[in-house]
Order: sequence, then C-alpha cells, then structure tokens
Amino acid sequence: MKIIKTSALAAAVIACLPAAAEVSVTIESAKPGPVISKYVYGQFAEHLGTGIYGGLWVGPESGIPNTRGWRNDVVGALKALHVPVVRWPGGCFADQYHWRDGIGPRAGRPVRINTNWGGVDEDNAVGTHEFFELVEQLGADAYVNGNLGSGSVQEMAEWVEYLTAGGKSSLAALRARNGHPAPYKVAFFGIGNEAWGCGGNMQVEQYAREYRRYASFVHPASGNTQFIAAGGHDDDTGWTDYLSSKVQGRLDGVSFHYYTSPGADSQGKYGALGFDEGRWIATLRQTQRMEGFIANNVARMDQHDKQNKLAFVVDEWGTWYDTEEGSTSGFLVQQNSLRDAMVAALNFNIFHAHADRVRMTSIAQMVNVLQAMIRTDGARMVLTPTYHAFSMYVPFQDATSVPVRLANNPQYSYGDVSIPAVSASAARGKDGRLYLALVNTNPRELAEVAVDIAGAAAASASGTVLTAAAMDAHNSFAAPEAVKPAPFAATAKGGRLVMKLPAKSIVVVAVQATTP
Repeated sequence: MKIIKTSALAAAVIACLPAAAEVSVTIESAKPGPVISKYVYGQFAEHLGTGIYGGLWVGPESGIPNTRGWRNDVVGALKALHVPVVRWPGGCFADQYHWRDGIGPRAGRPVRINTNWGGVDEDNAVGTHEFFELVEQLGADAYVNGNLGSGSVQEMAEWVEYLTAGGKSSLAALRARNGHPAPYKVAFFGIGNEAWGCGGNMQVEQYAREYRRYASFVHPASGNTQFIAAGGHDDDTGWTDYLSSKVQGRLDGVSFHYYTSPGADSQGKYGALGFDEGRWIATLRQTQRMEGFIANNVARMDQHDKQNKLAFVVDEWGTWYDTEEGSTSGFLVQQNSLRDAMVAALNFNIFHAHADRVRMTSIAQMVNVLQAMIRTDGARMVLTPTYHAFSMYVPFQDATSVPVRLANNPQYSYGDVSIPAVSASAARGKDGRLYLALVNTNPRELAEVAVDIAGAAAASASGTVLTAAAMDAHNSFAAPEAVKPAPFAATAKGGRLVMKLPAKSIVVVAVQATTP
C-alpha cells in the first residue's frame, strides 16, 4: 500500500477535533464470505463532453504526450488504480452509436451530431479499435454497450462478429484490414441502456421481448462473453423482478443505475462546492439509499434465480450536481470534493456487503464528467479526491469479504437528518493480509473506534487516511494536492486496536493479528 507523507494540516485536523463515543468493530476473519470481484471497481467512459475527447484522447498528432492517441499522463494515473473494466460507448450515447461509423481511416469517418450531450459534432475519431487500444494500455477488460434503441439486430450481431470472429469471416477480414487481425476479447456485452428512458422509453415487457430477440442472434465467437440486460433505476425493482423471471438462457446480469444528489436549494442548484453541512449530510444520506436499493433488487433476483447465476450490475453510479459555471451545457462538468470521496467509500462498503450479487459496477465517469477520477485542462491534469478513494481501496479487488459487526455506532445528526456515524468493511486480500476500511461521516467530530478480531488478537494497523479541513476541499490545477492520502497507523493494547478517525475521513488499513 502506498504511503504518502502526512501534512501539517492533516495532523492538525486529527489532533484538534473532539472524540465521540467509542464505536466497537468486530472482524469475523475466520468466517470468509464471497469474493469482492475486482469488477466492482469498474469505470465508465462515454462520448460525453471532454470525457473522452481531450480528457483521454488527444490523437497521435497532439503535442500532449500520448501513445497512439491516448494521453500518457491520464492512462498512467488510471493504470495505478488497476482499472479492471471500462464500459463504452455509453450510456445514452450507446443507443445512437453505429459502430461502422468508427472504423477505417479516421479522416474518412462520418461526422454525426451527439444529440444526447450538447448537440456537438461527433467525428468518430474514437471507435472500436481506439477503444480496445485504450483497454489494452490500461490492462483492463472491455464492457461494450450495444445499440438496441436506434440500431437493429443485424447491426449488433455484425458488430460482435467483427469484434470476436476469426477464421474466414468477412467481418474478421475487415477487422484485420483495419489493423487488428486477432479477435478482441469482449468480457461483457450490454444489450441496450436505460431502455426505460433514453434507450427507447420502453416498458419492461417490451424491452424483455427485444432483449430475447437480440440475444438470439448475437454470438460472440469465444463464448466467454457475459450478457448484461438494461435494468431499472432508483427505487424501481420492477425491471429486476421481470427480467430475472422472464428472460431465460443467455443472461448473466441485470444492470441498475442510481445517481446521488443532495436536493435542490432555493435557486434550484445542486452545488458541487460551497455547500453547508445540511447539504453534506443530505448527500451522504441520499447515497446510503443504495443499500436499500440493492437489497430490494437482490431479494427479487433471489426469488427467481436460486442458483445465484445472475449478477446485479450497478453500471452507472456516482454524484450528479449542476454543471460547473462557465462550462458547456450538456457536458456535465462538476468539481470533485472530499464529499465525493466519502460518497465513493460509502458505496464501496455497500457493494462489498452484497458481493455475492454485486459483481460489477461502473462509476460515472472516468475523466472530466460527473464524479470523475481525473480532471484535465489542455495539457494539465489533476487527480480528484474520488481518485484517491479508489486508490485506497485497491486491496479490496478480488479480496475475500469477511463479516464486520458494529456496536455502539452513534447517529451523526444535523437538523432533522440522521445517518450512521461510521461505516465499515473488511476483507482478506489476495496478498493474505486483512484489510479494514472505515468511514467517519461526521464532519465535526472525531470517531474513536475499537477494533477486535474474533479468534485472534490485533497487534497493529497501518495504511492511509483521506481527510481535509473543509467539507468541500478539492484539488485544482493551482493546488493539485490539497486533498491527498496521508499515513495512518494504530497500535493494539491487549489485543484490541483503538483507532481515532478524523472528522469527515476515510481510513483503509492492513491489520496485523496474532493467534492466541
């Protein structure tokens, strides 16, 4: 785990805040649960604003250092997160995307209008081959979303053949002429997106009929591609219930979308910065609704899928505020603060708790859009607090979850809103170490947490903490390291660790233990 020197500011924050009542955390390390799939830490890159063009793709001729068009600084930063999977080309854009527009010499590709996002020109400079170049550079798998809304069964079937076929297929030969003789690996394939909205404004019964029809004709050559159906959103469980009961055969997962917003103020804004504590707690409360949404949908799946075959795929999640002042309408540019990192960590802990069904998620989005990992401006790049949250949780990728029991966990309250003060998750990493993640949601009070390991004696813990003095602390091009991880350590007494979590903080540590 990377350790970064602590700052005087972080030390002052930890030292000066009052302690609340001690929270008891018991790690049941001898009771392993399901594996937390690495795909839970997936990313999403849509043709939306500068999420791809400028943010990731600059073209081979650019003066910004790049490898075959993809900028080196951004790809390098994303590689450090061990990005497991990238979803592309959308989102809403997927259901207006025609794959033949994005192959062949870039100079000859048609220009279309991106009617979903800003009405801007889409020159198709990034198409199939460019996207697979990106995932290859990242060392990630591909999650391709097919066009059900405005496409055809034949078009989708031919794209999958173009991607995966070998032998004497004419589409495989076309792929070879375009520069890639070998078939591509498509780990996941989504049939449509948000069919209830921008993907066709369908009822679930209509979409289910379309899904069965499309899936009947789409045949990846490798046979290892997982098929994802476009599911529901927010508190609607009807899509999961219907799809998991009525679609038989080629179905591996049902998607789900939920975005966190704090609620509008008197001007109708959702402020990414400059918010008060009321908006802080409202945002955290809203994001914790994810727990109930997942539980309710999984309960529907469990009724129909006794073999636990289907995955519940949260392939769009994150914060959504009003766009940044001065940014282009429809580009969904927003600043990213400590609050967003807290949202990410709280969701990670929720996903871990449902690891048996939640086997993939994709945060929206990788660069410059919504809850981004990275922001760019020309040749400049800055890592966001959310990036650092993802970095801290890397040890949980493909780790084996272990139960965590919390006792004496107070409510953090502001006004008439209350949420649990501390969130926790634990897992045994692939390296054999025991990892513990803790989130203190209270922006004013330190949380004192006593950690016990059932059947063992805790010895010490070391890792990192992410916090800052201000609730809306963020990294800018002028101050790129205002929010970054600092070292964190604790020593046990009598086999129990006492950890002091700063206000509004995320802590991830490796816990050392001895067997009595």
